[in-house]
Amino acid sequence: MLRFGYRTAVILACFALCSAPAGALDLQFIPVAPGAYAFIGETGMRTAANEGMNANTGFIVTGAGVVVVDSGSTYQVAKRIHAAIQSVTNEPVKYVINTGGQDHRWLGNSYFKELGVPIIAQRKAAADMLERGAAQIAGLAAELKDKINGTEVVLPTRLFDSEEKLPLGNIDIQVLYFGGGHTPGDSVVWLPKLGVVFAGDVVFVDRLLGVLPFGNVKDWIASFDALEKLQPKVIVPGHGNLCDLAKARKETKDYLVLLRTHMQQALKQNVELQTAIDTLDQSRFKYLPNWDLLKGGNASRTYLEMEME
Repeated sequence: MLRFGYRTAVILACFALCSAPAGALDLQFIPVAPGAYAFIGETGMRTAANEGMNANTGFIVTGAGVVVVDSGSTYQVAKRIHAAIQSVTNEPVKYVINTGGQDHRWLGNSYFKELGVPIIAQRKAAADMLERGAAQIAGLAAELKDKINGTEVVLPTRLFDSEEKLPLGNIDIQVLYFGGGHTPGDSVVWLPKLGVVFAGDVVFVDRLLGVLPFGNVKDWIASFDALEKLQPKVIVPGHGNLCDLAKARKETKDYLVLLRTHMQQALKQNVELQTAIDTLDQSRFKYLPNWDLLKGGNASRTYLEMEME
């Protein structure tokens, strides 16, 4: 059963989204738990209107400074994230955490670098950023035009392997790496005293997830299993509205398991790629946005991944 605080946060999230002007990025942060705030991005693709922020981000007010969870898609978005923080608290930003190597998780680093804020990420995430950063900026520039101005490849300044603890003020913050999945360095930010996890791209809800060429479905399932053991009360997913474990399991893990289970059987039977894709029944996830756009590529990449195992 969902706690009252969680239901209230969901209502606030829905209100924030529904009150946003159509076709415009509305950078509102909603309270998730005492001291924890989240921005819930659109579930569609990157557009000029959403400024590449088709993902969630957040911040944590600790009493001794603020920790930013993902710096946003551009320099200008990061600046507005900071303005939103300043509307809530006078505490300075002490740390920025990048939960992965996707553009909307870290390209705002260029703004926070100017403030001299330490930026934390898992080691593989930093390598992913270095490899893909310039291409990510070029891709966004084509859509965002001058909204990309000021955005540069700024890598994290503090790297970790499996865990980074940030005991700050009255909130215990743990950055945990379980093996990646959507991208190689995907991490989660766990607030054990509050029962809240910022799950980054380990969790997608309210839209179909995307299997990327540089991701790994097997690792993704293992990361989800590790997150599940935390037993969070509230999940801030990488994409979609606040949720509980049941919804996260249904729309993330169950889908990934479906992909691998089908492709495992196809490979055992020496079924060729196109036939394996055509015989995969993904229809129970058809209600999720982006299903038509992503289902074929997800199937193909899972087959190719398992073929190499």
